[in-house]
Amino acid sequence: QERCDSMYAAHDGVYLDYSRQRATQKTLAHLLDLARRQKLQERIQAMYKGDKINFTEKRAVLHTALRAPRSEIGSVFVDGTDAVKEVHEVLDQVKYFTDAIRSGEIRGYTGKRLRNIISVGIGGSYLGPEFLHEVLKTEPEGINSALGYSLRFLSNVDPVDVERTCADLDPEETLIVIVSKTFTTAETMLNARTMRQWLWDFMGDDKEVVRKHVVACASVSATDKVEAFGIDTDQYFFRFWDWVGGRYSVCSAAGAVPISLLYGYDLFEKFLKGAQSIDEHFLNAPFERNIPVLMGLLGVWNMSFMGYNTRTTLPYAEALLKLPAHIQQLDMESNGKSITKEGLEIDYAVGEVDFGEPGTNGQHSFFQLLHMGQTVPCDFIGFVQSQHDLCLDGESLSAHDELMANFFAQPDALACGKTAEEVRAQGVEEELIVHRMFKGNRPSLSLLLPKLTAYATGQLLAIYEHRTAVQGFMWDINSFDQWGVELGKQLAIRVKKLLEKGRRSGNSDEAAVVDGESPATTRILNYYLENSASCGDENCEANPLTSVTRKTHREHFPPPDANDLGGKNGRLA
Repeated sequence: QERCDSMYAAHDGVYLDYSRQRATQKTLAHLLDLARRQKLQERIQAMYKGDKINFTEKRAVLHTALRAPRSEIGSVFVDGTDAVKEVHEVLDQVKYFTDAIRSGEIRGYTGKRLRNIISVGIGGSYLGPEFLHEVLKTEPEGINSALGYSLRFLSNVDPVDVERTCADLDPEETLIVIVSKTFTTAETMLNARTMRQWLWDFMGDDKEVVRKHVVACASVSATDKVEAFGIDTDQYFFRFWDWVGGRYSVCSAAGAVPISLLYGYDLFEKFLKGAQSIDEHFLNAPFERNIPVLMGLLGVWNMSFMGYNTRTTLPYAEALLKLPAHIQQLDMESNGKSITKEGLEIDYAVGEVDFGEPGTNGQHSFFQLLHMGQTVPCDFIGFVQSQHDLCLDGESLSAHDELMANFFAQPDALACGKTAEEVRAQGVEEELIVHRMFKGNRPSLSLLLPKLTAYATGQLLAIYEHRTAVQGFMWDINSFDQWGVELGKQLAIRVKKLLEKGRRSGNSDEAAVVDGESPATTRILNYYLENSASCGDENCEANPLTSVTRKTHREHFPPPDANDLGGKNGRLA
């Protein structure tokens, strides 16, 4: 009882219970002592102040400034620039622009209201905003705010993603939001060019089509590239900064623009206030009662001391179905490192493999492994109230009660298990008892919040962002770069050149064999070239637009008979 009474923390409606961790009060004392020796408090303060703690890129790390209140203008400077002041200038711009779109003050090229939003981005430019979108689309205020509008995300460079995204949309009523900090991300820019072509094919290649239907969210350093794309950099360009990493950018224009277009700026602002609440708690609360610090320290304990190299996120709320994917990127891209700040190779375990699924779906997917396979620490996330509860006639418990019964039962089942005596008492045959025993002693923690609102979603986001930072600080690694992502991109550029060489050689008997990076790559690359059709080939089945989209649009507004792109026979026709 004493242990359970001591192993919880609470702040602003968020309740953390970590009594089912394989840790004692003495363990926590050792971890807190380790945090002091690793100068955790000083590192947190350095992050908030704008020190360039991303030492491999010589950048500050200021996602906290993205939700700082206006009263903090003048408190954080990066290279002489007031970071919070710039943030609020952009937020004011987002509010004005999105309100004008939603009111009809700003319209599309043909004068129609812009009701459909396609957000083009990948990685952090997509996972964070989509996770927030999935929450708000069943939140009561979000439902009302989004009436008459739609938001879709185009992330994958697979052309099928274009098919699915554009289906049944009228280009005249569609606004494209391109999210890329550098405006050079290969997948994003190919999809951006495809969307621009889509607009041109239906409305002609007048430069005003792009200026009235395409928005950019990018770094100030990418302004020239944004302008070269044809975007109006005065009104349709929303900047963010090099001190915002992609996976930490949902509170920036990357999330603010698409979310505010669909749900209105006021709801997005509530999300920012929730994150701000946890930011203040993380900076000021004693470590013994600091929710992100405790979660981060327990993550270090489980990974580096207990040897548990996986972890799962289990939100008992269907609206959080995209949260595990966001945390997966946030954690694994941040802490998937092998070198310390001092340049030494790490000789201790860091960087968990994260996965997850909403409850109770996950129970019928991978909980068998959680209970009887390898040990995987679990984060259970639940809510006192549902966004939408159901009560059936004649039943005493609501549907949300049914869901939460599982939320409360699973941590105990993992912790306590089931002994041979308990199985035997159920009358199980002796030779089968060993197959139905559960060893238990499997760690988990539980987060309970009042209700899944925009505010609570901001709280959750900040909790997990700060947990990731704590673990990185404790492990003495840089949680804010991602050089591992770059190598694959560089190799892809070289492979594209090989593909171009192979396509140019055609199908003649003299066609040159393309040499890849390895014999295996050479073999599979040439097999692909021999069995696939190139652009312009009569056997090519490319059809980047859906018939549904074409029909819907042409019923409303037939494309022009002629323009530089061929009108009805344009490049994407």
